[in-house]
Amino acid sequence: MSQENIRNFAIIAHIDHGKSTLSDRLLDLTKTVETKKITAQFLDSMELEKEKGITIKLKPVRMQYNYLGKDYILNLVDTPGHVDFSYEVSRSLAAVEGAVLLVDATQGIQAQTLANIELAKKQNLVIIPVINKIDMPAAKIEESVEELANVLKISPEEVIKISAKNGLNVEQVLQAVIEKVPSPAVKNPDATQKPFRALIFDSTYDSFKGVLALVRVIDGQISDREKILLVAPKLQAEIKELGYFLPPLTAQKTLMAGEIGYIATGIKEPGKVRVGDTIVKLPAPNEVIPTPLEGYSEPNPMVFASFYPEDPEEFDVLKVALSKLKLQDPALVYEPEMKEALGRGFRCGFLGTLHVEIISERLEREFNLGLVISTPSVIYKVVNRKAQEELVYSASDWPDQTNIESMEEPWVRLEIIAPASYLGKLMDMLKDVQGNYLDTNYLSVERSIILYEAPLRAIVANLYDKIKSISQGYASLNYQMLGYRPAKLVKLEIYIAGKKEEAFSRVVADGDAYPEGKRLVEKLKEALPQQQFTVAIQAIIGGKVIARETISARRKDVTDYLYGGDKSRKKKLLEKQKKGKKLMKEKGSVNIPAKTFLEIFRS
Repeated sequence: MSQENIRNFAIIAHIDHGKSTLSDRLLDLTKTVETKKITAQFLDSMELEKEKGITIKLKPVRMQYNYLGKDYILNLVDTPGHVDFSYEVSRSLAAVEGAVLLVDATQGIQAQTLANIELAKKQNLVIIPVINKIDMPAAKIEESVEELANVLKISPEEVIKISAKNGLNVEQVLQAVIEKVPSPAVKNPDATQKPFRALIFDSTYDSFKGVLALVRVIDGQISDREKILLVAPKLQAEIKELGYFLPPLTAQKTLMAGEIGYIATGIKEPGKVRVGDTIVKLPAPNEVIPTPLEGYSEPNPMVFASFYPEDPEEFDVLKVALSKLKLQDPALVYEPEMKEALGRGFRCGFLGTLHVEIISERLEREFNLGLVISTPSVIYKVVNRKAQEELVYSASDWPDQTNIESMEEPWVRLEIIAPASYLGKLMDMLKDVQGNYLDTNYLSVERSIILYEAPLRAIVANLYDKIKSISQGYASLNYQMLGYRPAKLVKLEIYIAGKKEEAFSRVVADGDAYPEGKRLVEKLKEALPQQQFTVAIQAIIGGKVIARETISARRKDVTDYLYGGDKSRKKKLLEKQKKGKKLMKEKGSVNIPAKTFLEIFRS
């Protein structure tokens, strides 16, 4: 089929606005998948996606549709909606010419909706505005249409009103895609005549076929079994298989300009195939390698946490598991590290706290790994007395406070969309974040946007959950990195039975040190098992104890078997027990169970 009859588009929206349900209806409508085989959220193949009701991985699928007597190929990329996975959205948009912007009529425009609009505009995509869930009793159809029209600066008549759940007006979306989204030929009319170039926008691993590169073919065409070159690593390979997503992988003879498909590279080293790289045909010895395509900027992880296997023998299993997840998720970074308390593990970088949660749950479910996970932290910049700058990824790397000349921490710009009635409560909560209030704008009479600047560590400290709790689930949050700003921070250390436990150390704002230290020692007192001797738990900053709790010794009645007789016998036994406990306190150590680490890190 010629390029003129191809349409490549993505569905973008805030979390839970119906992207996956709309994808299901489109698959049904185009008869790509039989109706009886379509399960709810068909493209969300990951168990974790179905359970949480969110999309984590982008999914491409090829559909065929006849419109006004012409056959069209529609390549759809379904995308995630949560703020932590916006990098997945940016990768999807680099492979398409148009985007269906979906807004829930019961909730209106949300923070991630605005972020997605900006991403689509940067890629110069055609945006098709759609209001979903118009069948719901709580739907505010006219208000949502007005909000969307105002934000996009279009006429309200251009907004398509649908119910993805029951299929109402969904066919209008397909027709709008065909009529409004340009074909690849419009942007690149001579593409089929040019040397082959394809952009890798995702990849996955197959134990038989090696790395499967998910590609958008920009120029030329490629056939099965041809030799290829990955431009960045200068790596040669022979195509084992290529084809489309229908949605199962379906082998084909060729892939042409404008198409989205997959190339099985046969490469067994996942790290060699990079998202954003260009695939070309292997040039002859005297041929010039075609110019690489402009990829897209990879995300920079700003939240770090350490993963350790509960069973030290499973270190290699964890290493292999992380390498496989890294192939599907280029935002994940990791490097080995060793801690006396926890053994060998990996320091991992993430985009946000939900990203940490998703990766940890996938490791536990897909690879049957029991994990100990440290408290997530952000990257700090510290300048020492010799004017040397260093990056600090965790509290264990924090330099001696007396050797620090200055320090900086990352800040973010928050956009919180919420009903106007919750404005006061949200503003009170934001005062504790120690940030800067910027402005309040109004989407409508009933809904407002709070603009705020705050340290990134506030996000790590469950700010998203607090906002949701205060607004009873009605508010939404999006954030953008602003860069580094001066900070006043200290390292909070925890000593248990006189021994420093580095795993519990954390970097906190100077003003939060006492309440955080008190909270931590109280939590540890509840979580640690009793010992045969008294155990002191201390929170210490710069050698000074700022909070303390004591776990009393487990007691045994050593006089229980005595009956009658002189009381001096009992006294002698109790004195002997007392000396024994004192000796144990001096020489004994506390063995901290893995579940205690988990309980503290999750609190």
